Amino acid sequence: MNTSKPMLGFAAFSGTGKTTLLEKLIPQLLERGIRIAMVKHAHHAFDIDTPGKDSHRLRKAGAGQMLIASDQRMALMTENPTPQEPRLDELIARLDLDAADLILVEGFKHVAFPKIELHREALGKTLLHPDDPAIIAIACDHPIDAGSLPSLDINDTAAIATFILGWLQQQVET
Repeated sequence: MNTSKPMLGFAAFSGTGKTTLLEKLIPQLLERGIRIAMVKHAHHAFDIDTPGKDSHRLRKAGAGQMLIASDQRMALMTENPTPQEPRLDELIARLDLDAADLILVEGFKHVAFPKIELHREALGKTLLHPDDPAIIAIACDHPIDAGSLPSLDINDTAAIATFILGWLQQQVET
């Protein structure tokens, strides 16, 4: 997938801690001057507006798109009339890429774009990297044979941030 901004994903099985890691990682990247746009894949129905609030009531009344905005934030909810998996390229097209230096993506592990695989031994899941050439590093909580890929400590967000900055610099230079 080709975008005008560098895009880096975090791929793992459910329960590995993708969101927890990103929650710690994003502030470290911001401290280093990197503006982040984030895309997250969800496997289920979800709501960001509260039942009973105006935006929720209007969306439930049939508005196919519901944009709510204040002086502090904006959110756009779009209903899919026919349930279908979201396409990453269509989601990226909705972002304001002028306000970002890096697009981080949680999920979409089967889409071909650069990703860091997260792995926790206790989950007993197989590694993704042998079957995904787009994986550029593995962050895990145990020693593994990552082949030629860099192996990062999943609990050392500073080291992961440093790796991402190095990767980002390579992307900007090419």
